[in-house]
Amino acid sequence: MLQQVDLQTKLKNLPDESGVYIMYDVNGNILYVGKAKVLKNRVRQYFHASTKKSEKVLAMLSHVHDFQYIITASEADALSLENTLIKKHTPPYNILLKDDKQYPYIKVDLSADFPKFIPTRKLQKDKFKYFGPITQGGIKSFTDILSTVFPTVTCNYNFNKLPKNFRPCLNYHIGRCPAPCAGKISKADYRKIVNRAVAFLSGDDTEARQTLTEKMLFCSENMQYEQALAYKRYLELIDKISQQRIVVLNKFVDYDMFAVASNGKNCVINHLMIRGGKVIFSENNAVSDAGIDEAQTLSSFLAEYCDMVKLSGELYTNLPLSDAEELAKLIGDKTGVKTQIVCPQKQDKKRLVDMSYRNAVEYLTKSQTAIDKKFNTTHGAVLQLQELLNLKTLPKRVECYDISNVQGVDKVASMVVFTNGQKDASQYRRFKIKTVQGANDFASMKEVLSRRFERMKADDGIFGKTPDLIVIDGGLGQLDYARQAMDEAGVSVQMVSLAKREELVYTLDGNEPIFLPRNSYALNLLINIRDESHRFAITYFRKLHNKNSIKSVLQDVEGIGEKRRIELHRHFKSMDNLKQATVEEIADVKGMTRSAAERLYEYLHLNDGNE
Repeated sequence: MLQQVDLQTKLKNLPDESGVYIMYDVNGNILYVGKAKVLKNRVRQYFHASTKKSEKVLAMLSHVHDFQYIITASEADALSLENTLIKKHTPPYNILLKDDKQYPYIKVDLSADFPKFIPTRKLQKDKFKYFGPITQGGIKSFTDILSTVFPTVTCNYNFNKLPKNFRPCLNYHIGRCPAPCAGKISKADYRKIVNRAVAFLSGDDTEARQTLTEKMLFCSENMQYEQALAYKRYLELIDKISQQRIVVLNKFVDYDMFAVASNGKNCVINHLMIRGGKVIFSENNAVSDAGIDEAQTLSSFLAEYCDMVKLSGELYTNLPLSDAEELAKLIGDKTGVKTQIVCPQKQDKKRLVDMSYRNAVEYLTKSQTAIDKKFNTTHGAVLQLQELLNLKTLPKRVECYDISNVQGVDKVASMVVFTNGQKDASQYRRFKIKTVQGANDFASMKEVLSRRFERMKADDGIFGKTPDLIVIDGGLGQLDYARQAMDEAGVSVQMVSLAKREELVYTLDGNEPIFLPRNSYALNLLINIRDESHRFAITYFRKLHNKNSIKSVLQDVEGIGEKRRIELHRHFKSMDNLKQATVEEIADVKGMTRSAAERLYEYLHLNDGNE
């Protein structure tokens, strides 16, 4: 707990320089990180009664006990440091965009001899050209259209090192690849297909419509109705994309429009994306931020958002940003595209920014309840959890552990992570239990936590940051074994367990449970975390159990060694699928021969008959 400080004295001694300021609560938790061109002016605004403040700012200030600041050489350095500190500490009153919220794109290396179109959610400064974001129909449907109309390679072969008698794969035989691997197409002809695909991705859907219509009619005439329906759905998807691409400009330009709207309680930022003179994308983002004004909120949003969406070099906003030049440089350094940020005052750009603002206001007005609910079930639930459980540290990162097995076989455990009340799937981990014999969930939990704490002590980052709170699926027994693991490791972490029946919360402070209100957001958050850890553990158990069941059954089959067992599992996934397969289907598996397939088929079905 921090000592009492004299805020007024600290405010008087603030410097006239640029930098970053950090707000703390009484327990030393970071509540908010902000940047300032002049620290004295910005920080004082929070504590001056004359400054109009939003509900979010007032809520944060009710918890502020102290603040610190870091002087930087320039406003650009302050902006960069602010962004770094927010990502490191994930303060609850900052804009916290989920890292896993990456929109799908299609990328292609046009400098390659035989370019291929690759779906991706990671935007990088590299040699690839990116198309997207794909916001309609899903990335798989989009790639299916590409491979159907513009067949190109999908494999990773180095065509210069393949043998002369190399046989093309199934994609060639079903018309989804022209097989440059086997010399079936020249570089020049392949390049023509690539150019047509690029034209489609850039908005020219004429050829795609014509080809898909012809295929649909052909399949329909030949009573291949299921395939005809698939082509019809592809055409419907192209229609949706075309309707979204509203022509608004008579010139081929790429812009990104951003507008922020606030009602004093909640804030929404709209992104209107223009590519090739057309509006192709519009999204509203409800954001939580305790910035003193909307311009500061928008600036902080853009600093994070540029990591998630491929932006053009021309960004336009509905408010002038005092740090526009520094922010543009930061975004340019991240994206590799020279960037400018302008608040337009007239003509087409002003009209587009106004359109973006109207979308933000519309969403803010009609989605007020949904926005409130999102905050209450995420950031609000985290704050409530700290209050109801009397936690010393704000539980921004919560890890939950669960054990799964059937009669002690294929014992596994899961670790799921929620950051600021939201799933953080990139941080999930799973474990195979190594030392415990039989169905002993208590000992299994101790093993898993011991491994986690040893990694935490080593600070190797394999399991991510140190948790603020660990949730154990179970009651006092599981919690006691988890406590033993913590004590033996010599570490200290806040820890609770959640018992399933009555949803009682047990802590390390005693044997009596805590009854959280049944309608509280804090209890719902704990239940969601516990259920997610259970789902993740069960999924891993089933996968491992299916794999081991195939391997164990095939152990006694003559001619089926380890490599063939692995390939059979990879191909059929489960024993039921393998038993339903024909001899021909088994023989088609990599590494199998006809005679081995016949022996396996006979073994499987002979055993079935004896059961």
